[in-house]
Amino acid sequence: MSPSKSLKERLFHALLFEIIAVAICAPTLAWLMDRPLGHMGALTLMFSAIATLWNMLFNAGFDRAQRRMGFSRTLPVRVLHASLFELGLIFLLVPLAAWWLSVSLLEAFILDIGLILFFLPYAIVFNWSYDVLRARWFEPAPAAATAK
Repeated sequence: MSPSKSLKERLFHALLFEIIAVAICAPTLAWLMDRPLGHMGALTLMFSAIATLWNMLFNAGFDRAQRRMGFSRTLPVRVLHASLFELGLIFLLVPLAAWWLSVSLLEAFILDIGLILFFLPYAIVFNWSYDVLRARWFEPAPAAATAK
């Protein structure tokens, strides 16, 4: 079954994802890179804004592809989903990180690899959990189950 999400729900999904990620990443990056929390927090918020827009666009396209092709969201599909999402973010975020941190593109890419190592499992777990909770709390029960 292909999920059909409203723009309001897509925005909620993306914002929830990013709020949790910023709360984890800003202090962790500040500590690991020995940079001020405000400086890393600002970078993390910029990353978040870009990632939120990318999240909404990418997931709308992924849902459209699922409806057309009729595939299920198995673990391998979820891994592919998260991998493609992160690949798109590499192209969007590495130049910003290089500029903001005054480092080379290679150094920014290495930083991004570290973020990917966090975000790949985070995205899989978050989206799987979101789908399970959404089905449990918001989707109507099948007609056969309600007739009993």
